[in-house]
Amino acid sequence: MIHSLFLINSSGDIFLEKHWKSVVSRSVCDYFFEAQERASEAENVPPVIPTPHHYLLSVYRHKIFFVAVIQTEVPPLFVIEFLHRVVDTFQDYFGVCSEIVIKDNVVVVYEVLEEMLDNGFPLATESNILKELIKPPTILRTVVNTITGSTNVGEQLPTGQLSVVPWRRTGVKYTNNEAYFDVIEEIDAIIDKSGSTITAEIQGVIDACVKLTGMPDLTLSFMNPRLLDDVSFHPCVRFKRWESERILSFIPPDGNFRLLSYHVSAQNLVSIPVYVKHNISFRDSNSLGRFEITVGPKQTMGKSVEGVMVTSQMPKGVLNMTLTPSQGAHTFDPVTKLLSWDVGKINPQKLPNLKGTMSLQAGASKPDENPTINLQFKIQQLAISGLKVNRLDMYGEKYKPFKGIKYMTKAGKFQVRT
Repeated sequence: MIHSLFLINSSGDIFLEKHWKSVVSRSVCDYFFEAQERASEAENVPPVIPTPHHYLLSVYRHKIFFVAVIQTEVPPLFVIEFLHRVVDTFQDYFGVCSEIVIKDNVVVVYEVLEEMLDNGFPLATESNILKELIKPPTILRTVVNTITGSTNVGEQLPTGQLSVVPWRRTGVKYTNNEAYFDVIEEIDAIIDKSGSTITAEIQGVIDACVKLTGMPDLTLSFMNPRLLDDVSFHPCVRFKRWESERILSFIPPDGNFRLLSYHVSAQNLVSIPVYVKHNISFRDSNSLGRFEITVGPKQTMGKSVEGVMVTSQMPKGVLNMTLTPSQGAHTFDPVTKLLSWDVGKINPQKLPNLKGTMSLQAGASKPDENPTINLQFKIQQLAISGLKVNRLDMYGEKYKPFKGIKYMTKAGKFQVRT
């Protein structure tokens, strides 16, 4: 399965390597560096790179490439999912996953990686099992380990490892019993010049934070579960019950976890929550052009659109831009030709507007096409697909937990063509 793992920073330096079977030379990463040079951006590096004797599979997160080396052919998604688990585990252990933090906690990192894979095959990937095996670092524990020479490795085998519910440890106790669920949807869309939708789809997740005593059994039902396509569950969910009744029934892991991820691709179910009015013209006669855009909300069920950020890559012929925003702040970089406008919150009574002139290169021909506008935004307490949780019930324990559901919609790759 997985022979080695290399962690590579954005400068192209290998700052950590781990080998589970025989040691693979660092020179195998030269094939990765060649692919990286050919890619215009870090996100465009191919996730699978074949070499004469190995395959390199990689994910790019937090400005770090996690590159796995394998020698035999395996399902690539299996390895990629494992790499994402590694990143999520580091984030869970250290709060953030960055080069500095990994270097500061290098001993714990090696101990965790040693437990996650056994002879190259995934063994313990559940966070609560790993935390019983390897205690997360704290300042006090680090000081004690330095003085006494001890390690973070636990002395007993995790109880969850021996049960039929490996994702939950036994004997969990809390004074406050609570279960919170976040329904987070990302909308990816391309809008054409006239405002019509070319493509639109929603990627959604339900993240949970469950802190309940004992061994509770939860059921979560939706008002409209038929909306959900292409659903991927946490291993705790009983799939047979979902197939027959469209109800999520599960014994939850302790703490934070992703209950499910889903996809809504039917165009008629995806409503577009914002619109952009634009008037961009490059004149041939003189070296001035006009630029005006207005952003407004639509189909937001009365919820406000916040954290709006507009970016646009202007053509090379634009030397400078003199613009006046009705709200927020804007910047234009004359070198990279990137226009950014931090709008903030949209007030439906007074729509944000950015207008002014562009200084164009003298004698340069008119650009072949107008620039595209990219949007970022957030809408609190709204799932744009219309998904709604009906009820959450608990069985197997006698206390009454505190329950909460929160919805949020945000922009993924949201592009407006002009």
